[in-house]
Amino acid sequence: MTNEQLKQLEAELWNAADSLRANSKLTAAEYKDPILGLVFLRFAQNIYEEKKVLIEKSIPDGPRGKRAITKEDFLAAGAMMLHDKAKYDYLANLPEGKDMADAINQAMRLIEDDYPDLQGILPKNYQEFEQDLLRELIRVFNKEAVRNATGDVFGRIYEYFLMKFSMQGAGAQEGGEFFTPPSLVQLIVNFVEPEHGVVLDPACGSGGMFVQTGYFIQNHTGKGVNALHWKNTIRDCRMLPIRKPWLLSDRR
Repeated sequence: MTNEQLKQLEAELWNAADSLRANSKLTAAEYKDPILGLVFLRFAQNIYEEKKVLIEKSIPDGPRGKRAITKEDFLAAGAMMLHDKAKYDYLANLPEGKDMADAINQAMRLIEDDYPDLQGILPKNYQEFEQDLLRELIRVFNKEAVRNATGDVFGRIYEYFLMKFSMQGAGAQEGGEFFTPPSLVQLIVNFVEPEHGVVLDPACGSGGMFVQTGYFIQNHTGKGVNALHWKNTIRDCRMLPIRKPWLLSDRR
C-alpha cells in the first residue's frame, strides 16, 4: 500500500465512522475508546493471521508431525493468540439476532483474560451503543483494504484516529489533551537522537514517543524494535501494547 493509498484509506475510515457518530447521541469522548477498540480487534486478527502462517512454517516436523502452535509462539512472533470469539471475523459474521454489544465485550474480556497486562485497558462498554450502529461500525473496519492491511498500516490508522478525536476535543472532555501529533513527536525524537540509554516519557499516553523512537532506531541503526528494552509500564502507557502487541512479551 502506497503512502497516498494509506492516506485515502485513513480518511475514508474516519469519515465513515464519524458520520455514523453524527447520527447518534454519542459525544466524541464517548465514541473514542470503543472505536479505537474495534481498530485494535481488526489489527489483532490481521497480525494473528499473518504470523500464524509464518509460525506454522517454522515448526519442524516431529515423529508425530508438527506440534500445536502455542500462545508463546505468537508472542515471540509479535502477535496475540486469539480465541475464535475474539476474532474480528466472528463479529463480522455474527447473526442478526445475536447481541453485538455483548459479543464485542466478550471478545475484549477473552483477550484480557489471556493477557493480564491488558486487564482493565480494553473498552467493554459497547452496550451503550445501539445495535445497528455497532453493526455498521463492524462493517466499516471489515472492508477488503482493511482486512488485507499488514505491517504498520494499523499504527498509522490508529494515530490518525487519535489525532482526529483530539481535534474534536475528545481529550479535553476527559480533563486534558491525550495526544501529541506524530509530526511533533517525530521532530522531538530527531532532536534527541535516542540511539542509546533509557527513553523516559513521563507524560506517556498513546505511546507515540516510544513508537517514534523505535522507528528512529530502525532507520538509523538497523536494529529491530523487538531489541528495545522498554522501561515504562503498561499502566503508565496504556495504549502502547495495543499498538505494539509484542511489548506484552518483551517488557523489561
